[in-house]
Amino acid sequence: MSRATKGAGGARHTLADRRRVVFGLLATIGLSLADRSIPAALAAGEAPLVMGIFPRRQATLTTELYAPLAAYLGRELGREVRVVTAKDFDAFWDGVEQRRYDIVHYNQFHYVRSADKYRVIAHNEEFGTGTVAGALYVRKDSGIATIPQLRGRKIVFGGGTDAMMSYILPSYLLLEAGLKPDDYETVFSKNPPNSLISLYHGQADASGAGDILIDLPVVRNAMDTSTVTHLGMTERVLHLPWAVRKDMPQALAARIQTLLVGLQAREDGRAILARAEMTGFGAARDADYDPHRRIIRKVMPSIDMPR
Repeated sequence: MSRATKGAGGARHTLADRRRVVFGLLATIGLSLADRSIPAALAAGEAPLVMGIFPRRQATLTTELYAPLAAYLGRELGREVRVVTAKDFDAFWDGVEQRRYDIVHYNQFHYVRSADKYRVIAHNEEFGTGTVAGALYVRKDSGIATIPQLRGRKIVFGGGTDAMMSYILPSYLLLEAGLKPDDYETVFSKNPPNSLISLYHGQADASGAGDILIDLPVVRNAMDTSTVTHLGMTERVLHLPWAVRKDMPQALAARIQTLLVGLQAREDGRAILARAEMTGFGAARDADYDPHRRIIRKVMPSIDMPR
């Protein structure tokens, strides 16, 4: 009798165990599916975050370089992040003015002019440094050895008058050397790399650009960089900024900043940085761009720069 009861009890215990195992497996599968569906659910309920990248390079190349970063942010945030750029600086600035970008990567001039609409959270690090200088370049065979010798010469700048590294900082160098805009001929190329390439092909006597432009693959692959040299360089200032819309929830902005700054510590993050031709991100705040404001006021005294 007791053996039968024990046997029956053992059978019931075994059945209960099996049920617990089955329910446990189902629960595990359900949680796994739920985890995978979280990003899809968020993406379905929220509009994509638009990441605007300024036209420092050609549009197709820009998209290729930053697509892995957008995909990474999308995975971590559980929300689609979409890369967009523009054909030129004017078109890109219109997007900034209209606040079409939730996350924006642009130059320092763009940021200080849009500080009432966007909050800076990070800055580029390239070639292992988070600062950059403006520069004037000449061909080594030009015979030009000092900046005052550019009086009456043709200087090609990259992008337009709102290009911080390729126009504003080089113009500051010229002003500091006693040359005003009327003292030389100003021409513009479509983007900063093209300004240096134009100099290489003899289409100008000098080029205005960032000091590290000569090291970028897009430039090294298009010309013999050993034929040009820096004629002069400005003080070093904080690198290109990344900002978010000021009306973005603080928690989301902080999360994006953490993800960007933390990329260098991750193996997959370093691969994403390498694809974007960067070595890291540094955290940034508005006051970091006060030196840029001082230089802009010197070159463009009438420009409005909100805080």
